[in-house]
Amino acid sequence: MGPMPRFVCDAMLGSLARWLRFYGFDALFLEGTDEELLEVSRREERWLVTRDGALAAHGPRSVCLRAATLDDQLRELFARLDLHPEPTLERARCSACNGELESVPAEEAVTNVPPFVGRTVDRFRRCTSCGRIYWAGSHTGRIVDRMRRICSEPDTGKEAAE
Repeated sequence: MGPMPRFVCDAMLGSLARWLRFYGFDALFLEGTDEELLEVSRREERWLVTRDGALAAHGPRSVCLRAATLDDQLRELFARLDLHPEPTLERARCSACNGELESVPAEEAVTNVPPFVGRTVDRFRRCTSCGRIYWAGSHTGRIVDRMRRICSEPDTGKEAAE
């Protein structure tokens, strides 16, 4: 498999960018002008992802999503670009800033997490850009379950009729 595609999502698709990061995709979220989005897409060789057909028409690499819901948007994007991401958080990027995550020793992380987490969790990752600390919490299973459901249900195109 070749390199993973990189994305820039417009102002309407912040949640999509966050979920692409969970899957391990480099996904920027920009609330800039159309010209700024197109420039970032061109300069950084990113797919421009939008729901704005006029904007998508100007991008050299763009996807205009028809789907209204987040899960259907992810399915549509994966289907249209023939992507088959693994439903795991092992490759996740920082959901806040898109930075890469690195393992961090528990003894280093415990000073930056709630005391209960420090006593009960032994694996931590830190964003190399913003410093945010991540660990497997109660929400992790729900995120991975949703990722699996998104990957296992095909894009039906039903959103095009809406």
